Amino acid sequence: MKIAAHPAEYIDTELVKYMRSHAAEAELLKQLHPVQLSLIHEQKWFRLFVPKTYAGLELSLPDALRLEEGLAWTDGSIGWTVTLCAGAGWFIGFLQPEIIPIVFNDPAVCFAGSGKSSGIAKKIAGGYEVTGYWPHATGAVHATVFTANCMIEENGALLKEKDGSPVTRSFLFLKNEVTVHHHWNSIGMKATGSFGFEAKQISVPENRLFRINGKGAHLQNPIYQYPFISFAEATLAVNSSGMAVRFLDLCNTVSAKKTNNTMQVHLENAVKQLEECRNRFYMIIEDSWKHCVNRDPFSSELTALISEHSRKLAITARQLVDELYPYCGMHAADPETEINRVWRNLHTASQHSLFNS
Repeated sequence: MKIAAHPAEYIDTELVKYMRSHAAEAELLKQLHPVQLSLIHEQKWFRLFVPKTYAGLELSLPDALRLEEGLAWTDGSIGWTVTLCAGAGWFIGFLQPEIIPIVFNDPAVCFAGSGKSSGIAKKIAGGYEVTGYWPHATGAVHATVFTANCMIEENGALLKEKDGSPVTRSFLFLKNEVTVHHHWNSIGMKATGSFGFEAKQISVPENRLFRINGKGAHLQNPIYQYPFISFAEATLAVNSSGMAVRFLDLCNTVSAKKTNNTMQVHLENAVKQLEECRNRFYMIIEDSWKHCVNRDPFSSELTALISEHSRKLAITARQLVDELYPYCGMHAADPETEINRVWRNLHTASQHSLFNS
């Protein structure tokens, strides 16, 4: 197998057809269709990085990335939801051991969360009183657990790090402790249910605070030693590449109907460029995973390389799609067509702050 085979090789053909058949209706629902969600739980895709001892798939990062890319190729909203929810589920490695069974014994467990530090956690006896609002959390509508970042307040003042920045910590909330605000309204990724959520003076015990730091991981699987930012950049990048590959596939159908070969020339060039970019990306990921498995320290050069190639993959995917879009005709401008949905999903995904900072 090539290091970057077509995403279709990473996912069962019948599952692809089944999920795509409900994609249009899922957009109208503004969340995954119930049959899509049921399939995700059946396949344990929200548990990509969860150990097998907690009914997870316990995938290596390279294998998980290929599956996520295959899901994004299948449907952008499905790929994005699985990626973000499974990514938040990765926090299992950093949770206090007594919390893990409480959360993961639920067969429908799904994490949704936000990296935005828009909450305040006031230190109180036995834990914290948390108030905050987080505007976007993919999968919020069907999440059983929420994670969010909060600034820590003690004796009426925000605590500060040595550099003067606010002390920020991550917290875990249960579904009945937060209010979900159904206001997701974007041109694409409509079915991701990326609604906001709010906490109002909820009491959170001390053991639901966690720190995302490999040295402090409570589970010793290699995946929890992978740097968080590198993990996030890589998982989001393959969503862009998966959607771009699907767009190029659909362009083949459009191009076949044209008598002028201009589009075909651009398409062949785009396919080649994207394949080269994906190959370089996966080579870096495979190398970094070996470091992780061997417990070798990640150098700043390696993390910079992961970031560079993740960003390049995401940006290249969008640019190649944009170069081909004008050749696709009015069919591609119809929001009821798959090619338009792919275009909208990719451009909505490209607005993620991780690739625009």
